[in-house]
Amino acid sequence: ISGAFAERKKFSAFVLFSLAWSTFIYSPLAHWVWGGGWLFERGALDFAGGTVVHLSSGVSALVCAIVLGKRTGFGKDEMEPHNVPYTILGAALLWFGWFGFNAGSALGANGQAAMAFLVTNIAGAAGGLGWLGYSWIVKGKPSVVGGVAGAVAGLVAITPAAGFVDPLAAIAIGLIGGILSGFAVDLLKKNFGVDDALDVFA
Repeated sequence: ISGAFAERKKFSAFVLFSLAWSTFIYSPLAHWVWGGGWLFERGALDFAGGTVVHLSSGVSALVCAIVLGKRTGFGKDEMEPHNVPYTILGAALLWFGWFGFNAGSALGANGQAAMAFLVTNIAGAAGGLGWLGYSWIVKGKPSVVGGVAGAVAGLVAITPAAGFVDPLAAIAIGLIGGILSGFAVDLLKKNFGVDDALDVFA
């Protein structure tokens, strides 16, 4: 969530926000979806946190970005990452950690964990390709930063389904996630002027 409102909140305010968010948003959602709660009883499936973690964080990030307003220079100055190699390294570390996040949700070293590991990798790669393809078609050129963002979008997209789908479905989920995320970033920033600094909502 914090990436959405970078440069716009004091640390003390962020600590208070984190405590309130984890108490009033995350904890009830986790109980409803995973702890035998009412959504679980009605058949909601969320293998590793697509709803509980990513959907709730994305919506919260969008609300925070809107409420806190834009950074100085947003829309006038170019606000690309200042160090692309660090961006790639950060995404690679995140991708590596995602294997534990998704495969670990099987709660054991079994076939479901192995499949979750596999489809996580496939969806991440497909998401990167999806965003690159979107950029190529819409902007006339792909970018490394777009590919990295698409990979993260693919990882997010597969998270709720990682223990339930096969590799072919993972390709579709990752591709669609990468393309839609690229579109959402353009829509929010260019059409609505929302300053989501790290494109957390998209």
